[in-house]
Amino acid sequence: MLTGKQKRFLRGLGHSLKPVVTVGKSDISEAVLATTNEALDSHELIKVKILESCFMDRHEVAEQLCEATGADLAQVLGRTLLIYRPAKEPRLELPRG
Repeated sequence: MLTGKQKRFLRGLGHSLKPVVTVGKSDISEAVLATTNEALDSHELIKVKILESCFMDRHEVAEQLCEATGADLAQVLGRTLLIYRPAKEPRLELPRG
């Protein structure tokens, strides 16, 4: 679970990122989960774009993605999510609580 200070730190880092995962009409499929896991393994912090064609609520998408991948939600801004999961050897050093 991320603290408020850590979420602020991650939002600052995520500002310049481009979305690497897109959730569309098929909602959260196995392919989306696999892509999200791969992206988190290599980047730790990723942006996920939710398209207009997605029928799910954005908060529901965030909850399901984070639960399925074991990640933490740093931000929901419009139809964009910022998700963080530390790698086995973390490259990002989060501020203490």
